[in-house]
Amino acid sequence: MIQRTLPIAFAIVFGVFMLAQYFVPHPWVARGYNTVLDWKQIVFGCTLTLGVFSLLRFHGRKLLRRDPGALFSGVALVSCIATVLAGIFFGIEGGPYRWLFERVQAPMQATLFSMLAFFVASASYRAFRARSAHATILLVAGCIVMLGRVPAGDILGFDAGGARYSLAGIASWILDIPNLAAKRGILIGVGLGMISTSLRIILGVERAYLGQSRSGGGGS
Repeated sequence: MIQRTLPIAFAIVFGVFMLAQYFVPHPWVARGYNTVLDWKQIVFGCTLTLGVFSLLRFHGRKLLRRDPGALFSGVALVSCIATVLAGIFFGIEGGPYRWLFERVQAPMQATLFSMLAFFVASASYRAFRARSAHATILLVAGCIVMLGRVPAGDILGFDAGGARYSLAGIASWILDIPNLAAKRGILIGVGLGMISTSLRIILGVERAYLGQSRSGGGGS
């Protein structure tokens, strides 16, 4: 019982405190807020350590059972252990740790993002097919924005009413007016969802962080 009640009590107390500190301009509250932020860094370090051990345990089991992909699990284990040991014994400013970052991790990140560019291009091609009115609007707006963000966008355009309308200016208008309006609507929805979830946690209704499959339900 205490394994469920204690985390809920902590969530309620700290949730109410973090909410109240926005409305109580008192030095004691400010000091308590900074203390909680310091505790958060400690908890973050513990969760990071737990994540490393979970990774080692997961891939270690796959390697011992010789599951499909065990070779990649072995590479992950060796890379993780080597990086940790290099940081502990040689520091993170230079030496093997810096070499691993610049010669291994950075090239892999560049390769990954290069592959993502092709996936984005493929997804854009599928999304820009003019199969409906909405897809046509998306296609036209996307083409204008892409052409308007390159140097040729300042040259391409048309004259109307004695004024010059370039693709760069039209692209800026699309990004600043309709795109920004839609973006703000999405952010407002995200904010309302965060408020709703926070209130559910503070009131003890949402208990998914306890490992339960649904609010108030049993363990998953």
